Amino acid sequence: MHRHYRAEAPAEACIRPERAPAATGAPRKMTAMAKILYVEDNEDNVYMLTRRLGRRGYEVVVATDGEQGIAMARSEAPALILMDLSLPVLDGWEATRQLKAAADTRDIPVIALSAHAMSGEREKALAAGCDDYLPKPVDLPALLTKIEDLLP
Repeated sequence: MHRHYRAEAPAEACIRPERAPAATGAPRKMTAMAKILYVEDNEDNVYMLTRRLGRRGYEVVVATDGEQGIAMARSEAPALILMDLSLPVLDGWEATRQLKAAADTRDIPVIALSAHAMSGEREKALAAGCDDYLPKPVDLPALLTKIEDLLP
C-alpha cells in the first residue's frame, strides 16, 4: 500500500527560487515544486518529513519497502527519491542498485537516509548508486540544500 501525503501550502510556497550565484546578486527564478518519493518504513519519520517537505511545497509520495519503492519510482516518475537504507522486503542498498541499473529510473537522483552513521556508510551508499547521503535524524536545512542541488 502506498500513501500520498499532501500538506496544504499557500500557492506561493509551491514555487522555489533557483539557486543563483551569491556573488552576482542575480535574482532567483521561480520554478514549480517537484514530486519526491520517500521510501521509509517508520511511520513517525514519514509523518515528520512529509509534513516538513509539504509545507515547502513539495509533493511527497511514500513507499514502505524497497520493492514498493522501485515500483513507485516507475509509476510515479518522481524528480527525486529519499531512500531509507534499512527497509523490509528489499533493503535500500539493493533497491538503489536496481533503480540505477534500470534505464527508466537510473537518472532519478537518490539521497540515502540512514540511522547508521558509522564510518564508511556514506561511501557504501555512494557505491550502491546513491547520489548523496544524510544520517538520521535528518537535518532539514541540509536535506533541503541537497534536494535543491540534485533537482534538475
